[in-house]
Amino acid sequence: MKKLILIFSLFLIQFDYSFANDKVITSLKEGGKLVFIRHALAPGNGDPENFELKNCSTQRNLNNIGIEQSKRIGSIFKKNDIKIDNIFSSEWCRCKDTAKFAFDNFETFDALNSFYDIKFAANEDKQIKDFYEFITNLENKNNIIFVTHYVVIGAILNIGTSSGEIVVTDKNLNIIGSIDTL
Repeated sequence: MKKLILIFSLFLIQFDYSFANDKVITSLKEGGKLVFIRHALAPGNGDPENFELKNCSTQRNLNNIGIEQSKRIGSIFKKNDIKIDNIFSSEWCRCKDTAKFAFDNFETFDALNSFYDIKFAANEDKQIKDFYEFITNLENKNNIIFVTHYVVIGAILNIGTSSGEIVVTDKNLNIIGSIDTL
């Protein structure tokens, strides 16, 4: 009997997960959504002491799992024929690489940069203000993608995200749902 209950519980968990993904995909197909993607897996925490924005070798970067995860992110959009107007990325290499492997074309937007490290913490208020100003002026028919960091998504949406997680909101930043890609 315990095995039957366990199997039924696992079925319900899988069913709920599938339903949530279907809801998010349907919403994305409607267009007009804001899509926040935390960069794919880049092992570690923060950035090294010798961090330089223009030098990827000084940064925490995607590993092979992160690269494959980025490609999976892109395939979700391609497989479901989800229309995208623009893709914006943080200037950090792990975000740019996530955007590159997932979507090919993107542009950087400094409001999406990390402010996790103490040397960038002073930028948080300005970046969030710039981001809100930016989305206030959006006139997108299709979806807009923002590839960014845990701290930025947390500051904007007040939620935590895992590496490569896709969070979908409406234009008022009401969360519709998310897809975990790991």
